Amino acid sequence: MSNSLRQYKIKKLLEELEKKKGRGTELISLYIPSGRQVGDIMNVLREEYSTASNIKDRTTRHHVLDALTVVMQRLKLFRKIPENGLIIFAGYIAGDAPGKERMEVHVLEPPEKLRTYLYRCNSRFHVEILKDMLSTEEVYGLIVIERGEAAIGVLRGPIVEVVKVLTSGIPGKHRSGGQSARRFDRIIEQLAHEFYKRIGEYANRIFLKIPNLKGIIIGGPGPSKEEFFEKDYLHYELKKKILGIVDIGYGGEIGIYELAKRGSKLIQSTEYYRERKIMQDFLYHVSRDTGLALYGFLEVITALKQGLLKTLLVSEDLRKKIFKVKCMNCNINFRYISEYKPEKCVKCGSENIDIIEENKLIDWLIENAVNNNVEVEVISSKTEEGQELLRSFSGVAGILRYKIASLNIDENIWIE
Repeated sequence: MSNSLRQYKIKKLLEELEKKKGRGTELISLYIPSGRQVGDIMNVLREEYSTASNIKDRTTRHHVLDALTVVMQRLKLFRKIPENGLIIFAGYIAGDAPGKERMEVHVLEPPEKLRTYLYRCNSRFHVEILKDMLSTEEVYGLIVIERGEAAIGVLRGPIVEVVKVLTSGIPGKHRSGGQSARRFDRIIEQLAHEFYKRIGEYANRIFLKIPNLKGIIIGGPGPSKEEFFEKDYLHYELKKKILGIVDIGYGGEIGIYELAKRGSKLIQSTEYYRERKIMQDFLYHVSRDTGLALYGFLEVITALKQGLLKTLLVSEDLRKKIFKVKCMNCNINFRYISEYKPEKCVKCGSENIDIIEENKLIDWLIENAVNNNVEVEVISSKTEEGQELLRSFSGVAGILRYKIASLNIDENIWIE
């Protein structure tokens, strides 16, 4: 499973868990870091079971004991806690009326190493620790410097943000007023020093506040970047995090975006680089007309159902739904893709229709792709390439396993 798909599934689960409520304090949240012994955790849960046996309310007691039993049953399936740890949510979710509660259990490995042990029994699931893990994306500092202007930015996951733009006020190389060349050069050097000092002060102020800063890249179109790097304008802790210096064609705000792209070789582990690489591979097939790129709802779904798709690219901001509909008049079944429910049959126009299924298109595509061993990449719309997937390709595209002559489009799928 790709990292982007894993992240999407956890985000989706988090959204669902945050909405769930228990009838009382009977929903269990258990966070277990790696290294903890399964036997030790089982002993803790048995003690909790013994304590819960004294709960006065009969229904709450029954629900808590059942939830603890389910948690212990799931925990027994593990000989040891996985490398990143283990998270279990279990309990009876409140229904429309008393007696309509239903048991739910969710077991997952966190996306990164779990540091905290937590057991809670409450009226809601405690998802804050897991939520924080998803929000702690890799962060890199970006500094673009040229003689007349500088910019400071942050690369946070797939998002590039320009934080500060500064101008130097350093005059050009012309001489005026009869000043000697040597005196003029000294003035220029002093102004440059003051400018670099100001850049360093702003960079220190911005970057030292970021606890998970992984590194800093410095770039620019001229020698100013080297002059800045060679002196101690940055805080010593930040200077240790400099990954490299990159030549770019632009300064200022535009330079920040260029530096994020040009400096990608220094930060290949980031989601920003990964998403750009995936989309660039797809766009290569489109521009070179290799016959392997595929886009359009009908084309992608048809290739998916026929086992021709190697990789599915889907935007996380895809808003459309897919409906399975039966017409009671002409007795046909069809799939309908839209943001809204269909009002009539696409064949005979009858309003006597029955909606059998309703799913988010993104979830339907992912489920079918996983079932057909298709690699899935969920692309953020926060990058330039992600925006292109959403705008130019309607948020859905794919790469075929091999070149084919033509596709037999499924005629029972309709798009509004």
